[in-house]
Amino acid sequence: MNIESHIILALGSTPLQSLTPAMLNAFYGEMLADGRKYGKGGLSARTVRYTHMILRRALSDAVRQQLLVRNVADSASPPRPRATAAMKTWSGPELRAFLDSTVNERFHAAFLLAATTGMRRGEVLGLHWRDLDLDAGRAAVTQTLIAVRGQLIFSAPKTAKGRRLVALDAFTVAALREHRRSQLVERLSFGPDYQDSDLVFCQENGEPVHPDRFSDLFDRLVKVAVLPRIRLHDLRHTHATLALAAGVHPKVVSERLGHATVSITLDSYSHALPAMQEEAAERVAALVFA
Repeated sequence: MNIESHIILALGSTPLQSLTPAMLNAFYGEMLADGRKYGKGGLSARTVRYTHMILRRALSDAVRQQLLVRNVADSASPPRPRATAAMKTWSGPELRAFLDSTVNERFHAAFLLAATTGMRRGEVLGLHWRDLDLDAGRAAVTQTLIAVRGQLIFSAPKTAKGRRLVALDAFTVAALREHRRSQLVERLSFGPDYQDSDLVFCQENGEPVHPDRFSDLFDRLVKVAVLPRIRLHDLRHTHATLALAAGVHPKVVSERLGHATVSITLDSYSHALPAMQEEAAERVAALVFA
């Protein structure tokens, strides 16, 4: 998408050998100022930097194939992304209060699944019934639902480790079974126009749910529940924080989240580690001095 929407349009006619760091810097500046393809305004520094990474990798391939003497992207100056907002999470009781308040909502099981597995929004919405083994209590994350230029498409997970098996607890399995029964009733009542996509979470007619619509619903329900405001994605952070605080090994948490490496998990959730350090110190001391 970045190549077609930005790189080719701005630089596609430029010979490789004529490309300079100054040209790339000017290109990045245009993206920041007026890079939106739909609507007015510029793109975020993060998007521009990601585009730079694509260019840098492509030009690196060109150097390796001896089409270029050097990679001019190495000398360019892409913008630095702004510092992200502080991570917000719920405590266990707050999460329970939210789930209790949504028990009669159509997407209750979707929120529960996100909270008890740490799955991303697109992974939850891209889940098919064939990906679930409720008897064994497992969910296979094989794809994610994303919106590209207004169109909903199924894509591969964010990283190679994103393709994973996630264990499900008994409460989540029970909620999914109940959701399945409700969905079958809904399907029968809708009639022959129902679009059978085998999706676990879908619209009333069987079609995929737009990710933004799902997030908007979460925001409204949080407000109704009178709980501290967090984003839908923060359910993932809440799951990881609660798991680490409960003493779950970081490697296991990393695998459940689909992180590329356990170091990403440790860096992202270092705030949950001090309590683990204290507990470890007491356990070791107990072995020595008991």
